[in-house]
Amino acid sequence: MRTLYPPIEPYRSGHLDVGDGHSLYWELCGNPDGKPAVFLHGGPGAGCSPDHRRLFDPARYNLLLFDQRGCGRSTPHASLEANTTWDLVADMERLREMIGAEQWLVFGGSWGSTLGLAYAETHPERTSALVLRGIFTMRRSEIDWFYQSGASFLFPDEWEKYLAPIPAAEHDDLAAAYQRRLTDPDPAVQLEAAKAWSGWEGATVKLIPDPNLVETVTEDRYAIAIARIENHYMISRGWFDDGQLIRDAGRLKAIPGVIVQGRYDACTPAVTAWDLHRAWPEAEMHIVSDAGHAFNEPGILHRLIEATDRFAT
Repeated sequence: MRTLYPPIEPYRSGHLDVGDGHSLYWELCGNPDGKPAVFLHGGPGAGCSPDHRRLFDPARYNLLLFDQRGCGRSTPHASLEANTTWDLVADMERLREMIGAEQWLVFGGSWGSTLGLAYAETHPERTSALVLRGIFTMRRSEIDWFYQSGASFLFPDEWEKYLAPIPAAEHDDLAAAYQRRLTDPDPAVQLEAAKAWSGWEGATVKLIPDPNLVETVTEDRYAIAIARIENHYMISRGWFDDGQLIRDAGRLKAIPGVIVQGRYDACTPAVTAWDLHRAWPEAEMHIVSDAGHAFNEPGILHRLIEATDRFAT
C-alpha cells in the first residue's frame, strides 16, 4: 500500500492580494522545475495542512497549495464577503499566472473536488490532469443528505448534537437556521453553532471515527471559519445551477482523470462519484471498499498517491 511521502517544508511562500479585501496565503513545495500541480483543500473553509504536501513526489512536482478566501492563513478570517466559487476559480488563475505555469494538475477532495471540477470545466486548456476524491457537486440532494436528512439515519447520536443549537420549530430548514446563528452579531452565538456544525462533520468523515479529529475541527478559530464559509456556500448551492457540474462534464473529455471514492462515505455518498463517472467515462474510477470520506484512510490514500505518481511522468 502506498502512503504519504516524507514531511517537507515549502521552498517559497507568501500572500497574494486578489482584491475585494482578500489576501491569500500560498506556498510552493517540491522541485521548482517539476510538473506544476495545485492542491485544493476541502470545506470550503478548512485550509491546508502539512500532510497535504505529502501527497506528491517532491522530486517530480512543483506543488502549489493555498488557503482559500477566509480560512487558514488567508485574511480576513471567516469572511463571507466576495467569497464564491467563481471568486475562487478566478483566484486559481491568478495563482497559476503568478507561478508561470501554462498548465497544471488539479487535485481536490470533497469541496476541493467541487472547485476542481468548476475550474477544469471553465479552463480545460489549463488543466493537465484531474485527481478527485470524495466527489461533491453541490446538487440540492447532496446538500440535503448531509445537512437535512439522510446521513442522520446513520449517525443518530451525532445528529442529536448537530440539532442541539436549533429549536424544533426551525428543523424544517437546518441550513437556514444555522445561517442565522453563524451570522449573528453575538460571537458566542456564532461559536456555539460553529462547534456543532463542525463537530457533526468531524464525527462522520471517517469509516472508523477519530475523536482526535473531532477535537481538532471544533477548535474555536477553525470551527468559526469552516462553519461560516461552508454554510454560506451550501445556502447558495455553490452558485451553480442544480446538477451543473455533472451536466457540463463533457468539457473534461480530453483531460486525463482519476476519481477515488470511499464505498462507505457518509458525507458525500458514492452515487455522486458514479454519476460523474457516467458523465465522464474517460476518467478512471476507484471505489475503495473499506473507506469513508477522509483522504488519509489507507485505501483512499493508496489510490491518490498511485495517481499522482502516474501523472508525474
